[in-house]
Amino acid sequence: MIVKPWKIAFAALLALAFAACSSNSPSGGSSSASPAAKPAEPKPTDAETGRVILQRLYTTSRGWAGDTQPVSLQSQNYKHVGGNENAPLGHDGKSAVWRGLFASDARHMMKTYMWSGLTGPDAPSPGITPGNEDAFSPGNSSTQPFQLVYLKTDSDQALETAQKHGGAALLKKDATLPVNFTLNWEPRRSMLVWHVIYGESVNEPKLDAVIDASSNQFVRVEK
Repeated sequence: MIVKPWKIAFAALLALAFAACSSNSPSGGSSSASPAAKPAEPKPTDAETGRVILQRLYTTSRGWAGDTQPVSLQSQNYKHVGGNENAPLGHDGKSAVWRGLFASDARHMMKTYMWSGLTGPDAPSPGITPGNEDAFSPGNSSTQPFQLVYLKTDSDQALETAQKHGGAALLKKDATLPVNFTLNWEPRRSMLVWHVIYGESVNEPKLDAVIDASSNQFVRVEK
């Protein structure tokens, strides 16, 4: 009897189907299920010094207005900020969150920019985030811009100086005390200064050491 070719092909397909079912069955001793993917490790918090971040924010602000100049820079170091139990406290002169204020004379406006390297359930978005605009008056001494050429001392260097003028004693007494940094122009002295601020509250600090941002010399304790 002559077997037709299509019957031979059909029989071959059936054999292949049975073989596939056998290899995929639980009794076959092998499993096609891929191993469960490992959960991604949380990204570590990134903290930087003020001078590094100010340069980044300044470059970004130039996209908003080509004549921008920095007005101020502030860190944001607090216990458990952003829901992060290990949030930096500023003891190395760095911060995971910085806010910069920039002014444009041509626009008669100011604009804030925030940089965040903080991780946590309530942490700000990573990278640089632009903020709101506000009116700018060149005659207002409290928001007087400054030139970057005056910034020769970084926040970690300012911290070293502040430590010698009461800061070290405070951190020895309380190792969880936050340290924050504010950079701004001081019109009465025509000087760019760092405020190294020790305490839970920036408005009511345990110590506010003022450091010359050009020479890194101690200026005074703010009363």
